[in-house]
Amino acid sequence: MLGTRTTRLPDCRPLLADPDDLTLVFQPIVDLAAATVAGYEALARFPGSAGPDVWFAAAAEVGIAAELEALAIHKALAAVAVLPPNTFLTVNVSPHILGSAPVQEALATRPDLRRVVVELTEHTPVDDLAALRRQTEELRERGALIALDDAGSGYPGLQRLAVLRPQIVKLDRALVSDADTDPVRVALAEMLGEFAGRIDARLLAEGIETRAELAAFAQLGVPLGQGWLLGRPSPGFAPLTPEAARLVRAQVARAQLTDSVAGLLRPVRQCTLGEDTPAIPPAVLVGPQGEPAALLLSDPRTAEIYTAPVSLRVHPTTDISEALQRALTRPPAQRFDPVICTDPSGNVLGLLRIEDLASAARARH
Repeated sequence: MLGTRTTRLPDCRPLLADPDDLTLVFQPIVDLAAATVAGYEALARFPGSAGPDVWFAAAAEVGIAAELEALAIHKALAAVAVLPPNTFLTVNVSPHILGSAPVQEALATRPDLRRVVVELTEHTPVDDLAALRRQTEELRERGALIALDDAGSGYPGLQRLAVLRPQIVKLDRALVSDADTDPVRVALAEMLGEFAGRIDARLLAEGIETRAELAAFAQLGVPLGQGWLLGRPSPGFAPLTPEAARLVRAQVARAQLTDSVAGLLRPVRQCTLGEDTPAIPPAVLVGPQGEPAALLLSDPRTAEIYTAPVSLRVHPTTDISEALQRALTRPPAQRFDPVICTDPSGNVLGLLRIEDLASAARARH
């Protein structure tokens, strides 16, 4: 039986001799609140009618899964240089071979991984989650963001969420499909969205194919969306079409996202951690990759200037009451510190004061 199965799979070994047979297409990932493209997912394509899953399964059969994934990663990272401004590129990696030599060598071809999202795919068992966490931390130190695919598909996925704490959480497609007609799926998506918020991650609804599905996730305040309704894979970095942009804006308006924190943002100074700090707080101290690392604050009682950890980050589409609740459930030492607001790429947009959140929440009731 094994021999029969192998003969039905395409022989992917020639691809490594002729890498031009593996091509890439790019599917937009949309910032639903802004109705713009936030990033793109790099997807492998192969000769013939067989899909990518078949080719990667064939590679696993003959023991070159890591080499084939490394080829796709190498080509994807080469495209980062021509990304449109203010967008990121998602690169898929199977977690069980992330630490393999071919994949590590491919990732090393671009030392600076800013604007790159490493998406951990599949559900192949990972025996050593601690090692996987170390590998993802090394990627973060080089500027990469980490995404976890198919969240909500079972206990192993939830376990990875808890251990890896990714910055982007992709909803399992089974939760996205027909979500508008199934309140249980919506409830599960809402639960995962709340969990993602507590670990400072962005929720991404993948596989949106109908207007009703888009409306359901706009109503939930999901920040990122992906699917054929929003944009199909294409050889280049295609912008959001005017039709798709109008559709997203209409659905977001209907979802009354005017109750989000976006209107409460206050501008804030930024300076690099370790360099001269501004004399007047508040300010955000950012790390070498531009990530928010600490807050520069002033004690209202003594006027003493001090640094505080970043205890909460939210997206501008976050509901006001939700942001206030999350802020007030922080440890007592940080409970009344300002909240940092960032875009899907992790860039600082501004600060939210607890007083402003509380006033806005009271005005809504």
